[in-house]
Amino acid sequence: MPTIAIYERVSSRTQDTKSQTPDLKRWIEAYGKGEAVRWYRDRFTGKTMDRKGWNQLEADIEAGVVSKVVCWRLDRLGRTASGLTRLFDHLNRKSVVLVSIKDGLDLSTPAGRLMAGVLASVAQYETEVRQERTLAGQAVARANGKTWGGSKKGRRIWVEPEQVEAVKQLHQEGKKVACIARTVGLSRPTIYRLLGE
Repeated sequence: MPTIAIYERVSSRTQDTKSQTPDLKRWIEAYGKGEAVRWYRDRFTGKTMDRKGWNQLEADIEAGVVSKVVCWRLDRLGRTASGLTRLFDHLNRKSVVLVSIKDGLDLSTPAGRLMAGVLASVAQYETEVRQERTLAGQAVARANGKTWGGSKKGRRIWVEPEQVEAVKQLHQEGKKVACIARTVGLSRPTIYRLLGE
């Protein structure tokens, strides 16, 4: 029986899905038409598509049991134009409809596919602008004598298992430590420690 896949994602353990869940439940009530529904959830960065919940959803898409993927907003799926564009093409080839509630997007229509491309580019633009603002703020703080780091010796940072998997995968793909650190949201010393374990 075809299943509607509901996908929720937040970027960190301190965030929750309270803003997403009510809208997704309302969508199911209005448009679910009695179809089976399965929820997939992640607490991981959107800069990589390699996430536990998303990987399970992809496996179910490959198995042919998912007819529709519903998300709150496109940026919950991912934050790079290339990653989202590949996803749109893949879903289209698998005849899986994508619905993004807040973006008013339905990939089953030509207009929806056009809008999806534009929104994917906007998601990447927002990510890059956020990074530029962060770097500019850090430069100003450094110029004013601000320093970072220096945690107590022996203090161990908690790292999610999904982050450890992503670090090892990206390292195997030949990515540099700085790139891995940015992608998974951890410091370079933490990345070196994880790779050394």
